[in-house]
Amino acid sequence: MQSLFETEYEAWLSKNIQEEENPRRRERLEVGLGHGTVEFLRTVWFPSVGRFEHLYPEWEVRDFANGYRYLDLAYRPGNAKGGIEIQGYGPHARDLDVRRFKDLCRRHCLLALDGWIFLPIAYPSIVDEPKQCQQLILAFIGKFVSTDLSASLTAAEAEALRYARRILRPFSPLEFAAHIKVSDRHARRILGKLASLQLLRAASGTKRIRSYQIWL
Repeated sequence: MQSLFETEYEAWLSKNIQEEENPRRRERLEVGLGHGTVEFLRTVWFPSVGRFEHLYPEWEVRDFANGYRYLDLAYRPGNAKGGIEIQGYGPHARDLDVRRFKDLCRRHCLLALDGWIFLPIAYPSIVDEPKQCQQLILAFIGKFVSTDLSASLTAAEAEALRYARRILRPFSPLEFAAHIKVSDRHARRILGKLASLQLLRAASGTKRIRSYQIWL
């Protein structure tokens, strides 16, 4: 029986393949993602984010020499440019020659000059320190969460969104009530409205929501 991750992962990868018109990228996707990328998605991304929206594997970018380069993963909500690459540490990494080392540095420079926020993740960290990697990913995503707030929101509702975006973790109505110094009941009304507008989501609880989190 497939796990939730496997079901969501296969659907996400299949959707990327079916929708891709670029034959170069489509071919790479059909070959399948590398072991390091899949383990990153399994142990870091999916447990902390819970879905693959705005995430694109084997994303093609052009370099200044009119060549093609591919990011392991691109995070692109709206027009944002977030790049994630899994850095292996095998014999080829330890024995990286000067030419390849310079090319790697140039690659990072070109991405930065093109407006990308680039996040390299070491494969040993995925294996040994997944919780730390999850925190890095939440902070990374926080860079791309819009700070624009609807003019129709009250000051308390706007502050609830700011609070959720700032901490990027589930929080209870009681915790938010203490933050803005209102009753627990009033805090629940505020958070409930934002959830109905799909600006927040329930992180735990069904009939009675125990905690909320920003949509990522």
